[in-house]
Amino acid sequence: MQYIDFMSSLHKSTKRDYLKRVNDPDFPKHKASSLAKKFDFDYWDGDRRVCYGGYKYIEGRWIKVAEALNKTYKLPENAKILDIGCGKGYLLYDFLKILPNANIYGLDISQYALENSKPEIKDKLILGNAKELPFEDNFFDLVISINTLHCLEAPYLFAALKEMERVGKMHKYLCVESYRNEIEKANLLYWQVSCEAFNTPDEWLWWFKQTGYKGDYSFIYFE
Repeated sequence: MQYIDFMSSLHKSTKRDYLKRVNDPDFPKHKASSLAKKFDFDYWDGDRRVCYGGYKYIEGRWIKVAEALNKTYKLPENAKILDIGCGKGYLLYDFLKILPNANIYGLDISQYALENSKPEIKDKLILGNAKELPFEDNFFDLVISINTLHCLEAPYLFAALKEMERVGKMHKYLCVESYRNEIEKANLLYWQVSCEAFNTPDEWLWWFKQTGYKGDYSFIYFE
């Protein structure tokens, strides 16, 4: 288990006005969160004041992450790769550009995301919940979950971390939101619309220990 930062450069590439978001008169925080937690059109492709404001495939954005993961974990050409919380499948799609013989699997709770995923890999994505993965023990060479598990309430988070460890036979990596000080905590509270697990890095490490998760990890901060 080690801290490996695959995601902060993507996270920091987005400009955020925290006060404007939390004080928007048309989408007050409770309204934006209520809409976002349905994980349908409003979350992905609705108004930016709710969430993504149009979650589109951007050439070159996710392939950098795929290349870094592949370089770090030295995956075999026919690697079995699972993305928990895959959304529209952009990372998995780019994985196939560097590992065309990989066996990719994506799981997401959002029917809307799957219906609007990359057509080339739509048949590789399934509807499901991270707390109960429909796969055998030690099935995957790489299991990843990026910006997903912090959306789970405590009992489901506990189950999801155990499930992630169970199905991965080799490498595992997750990225979640966190905070190191009161400024980052406030910014996270202002910006988030679906977060349920508000943890410091030490608290996340506690979760990993309690659930037996032994994979790699990183945190994104709202600085």
